[in-house]
Amino acid sequence: MPSSTKVNSTPRPDLQAVDELCANAGLVRSRRGKPAGVAASQRAASQRMESAESPSLPAALPLVAANGVHWLPLPQLARPGRAKLEWLMGGFSTRLGGFSRAYCDQDAPGELNLGFTASDERETVLDNRRLFVQAVGGRAATPLVTLRQIHSNLLVKAARPDARRQPPRQGDALMTDQPGLLLGIQTADCIPVLVADRKRRVVAAFHAGWRGTVARIVESGIGRLRLEYGCQPEHLIAAIGPGIGPCCYAVGEEMIEAFESQFAYARSLFHEVCDSDSIRRKYPMLFLTQRAPGHSPLGPSLHLDLIQANRRQLLDAGLKENAIQTLGGCTCCQQRTFFSHRGSQGHAGRMLSVIGIRPEAANRR
Repeated sequence: MPSSTKVNSTPRPDLQAVDELCANAGLVRSRRGKPAGVAASQRAASQRMESAESPSLPAALPLVAANGVHWLPLPQLARPGRAKLEWLMGGFSTRLGGFSRAYCDQDAPGELNLGFTASDERETVLDNRRLFVQAVGGRAATPLVTLRQIHSNLLVKAARPDARRQPPRQGDALMTDQPGLLLGIQTADCIPVLVADRKRRVVAAFHAGWRGTVARIVESGIGRLRLEYGCQPEHLIAAIGPGIGPCCYAVGEEMIEAFESQFAYARSLFHEVCDSDSIRRKYPMLFLTQRAPGHSPLGPSLHLDLIQANRRQLLDAGLKENAIQTLGGCTCCQQRTFFSHRGSQGHAGRMLSVIGIRPEAANRR
């Protein structure tokens, strides 16, 4: 081999440090025959992941109640070809309709914030709750039972609320067999799961953020229903409501470890998404940050499918596939319809997902 070739193939000592820095950043120094900028392997990976981007989840079309509230009813109550569950009431709120002015533009109509947040007035929220309860159950006076949610796997047995004003109990799931109550779970990105037993007339509502999902709140909750009420999984139906979708839920690498510690199928819940911005791809050095993976605007980033994670828990608990309905809708990328804590950088109202047994069903057992 000619000596000139040997000299060119040997790295220059004064440039070795530069090459090492570039390699750590996924870049290459400009060389003859090779383009500068992102390394070929990185560009190829970026192109592969572009094709694997997750589209936003299409949302179900909300109903508009007579009082102006936009909400999503339980799909099991509107499925053609099956007997209606007349004793069951429930559904999922949106941000549309209501009196709140805390999270909308000055010239926009009021919104349906249903959470007691620091930015909204308590009386306004109570008025909104009455509107939503009326839309779902037909009567604004139907008692609504909620919890002080703590991102746990605690399931609370609900009873009719005391007339005296008392702080709500702590937990992230509610269950009851008492007619005339609505169980409510607040969300603004987390996944709401509503469950009903068609035979025993028992209902439950679950708030499943990532912590609750790792703690198996839905799967262990079905077990509690079996112990407390004798429910059989084959008689259960479930609805998974709007939450942050895999299209928008970027997370850090540590999340994989948390899920792998609990689920054999954990890897199937994660996928990589590359930023589709052509400017970012062409000039990646302009957007480099020191933030952790999943928290930087520059892809690829790791995304988690919380909706599928909770669907898997329902299946593992024994529910049939055709008994689980997913309404769709990503709260983060459909913020005109839903509140999103992540999408609004923490300045967001709360939605309610509710389920209950109609009061008149007490005489039909």
